[in-house]
Amino acid sequence: MILIPAIDIINGQCVRLTKGDYDTKKVYHEDPVEAAKAFEGAGLTHVHVVDLDGARAKHIVNAKVLEDIATKTSLQVDFGGGIKSATDLQTAFDCGASQVTLGSIAVTAPELVQEWLNTFGAARLILGADAKNRRIATHGWEQDSGIDVLDFVKDYAQKGFEYVLCTDVAKDGMLAGPSLELYYELLAALPKIALIASGGVSTMDDLYQLEELGCSAAIIGKAIYEGKISLKELEAYQLEQN
Repeated sequence: MILIPAIDIINGQCVRLTKGDYDTKKVYHEDPVEAAKAFEGAGLTHVHVVDLDGARAKHIVNAKVLEDIATKTSLQVDFGGGIKSATDLQTAFDCGASQVTLGSIAVTAPELVQEWLNTFGAARLILGADAKNRRIATHGWEQDSGIDVLDFVKDYAQKGFEYVLCTDVAKDGMLAGPSLELYYELLAALPKIALIASGGVSTMDDLYQLEELGCSAAIIGKAIYEGKISLKELEAYQLEQN
């Protein structure tokens, strides 16, 4: 299982929110590139970069931060937040994103997302399935689409998506363990998807449980920044995998 540390950006700074609430913002690094370099130094290979300003503004805001992380480290960057047009998508790839996560746009403009899937291919796009009480939440988790998460993922898997990043919003930033039941249900129904778990990881045991479930990757955010999981522990996990 791939370990993916998260870098969430507001005003060019590395921050964390609780349950996606912007009012809970806590700044951990003035310079996100320094955080990315620390992850690279611990032997991690991927990073999940979220433009929280972009998610609210409905277009990419922190493209420069993405470009800096992509050019100044060897990390493979999965980027999300504010991708609402073909221009945004192209900008993300031009700035060095290896993959781009499509969340709200997959709810509001499915035909456009299908077009992008046909153009860029399944290897470069990730379906963002952010669930709040099992329903897909959009626009920085501030709106409820009313769509059941399993129905949503099934529909897009049939359309050709292979990578799915599923966040249980209620777990995000709570350090209370990941949504194991939800991930079990998704993998039981759709065993061929590459499921990226996000939200709630607080211990190494959580990561082993996600690996056992069959998740292809796990995103770790606040647990790193609050010192619940050390970079040394993540480095040791990586070495075990090899």
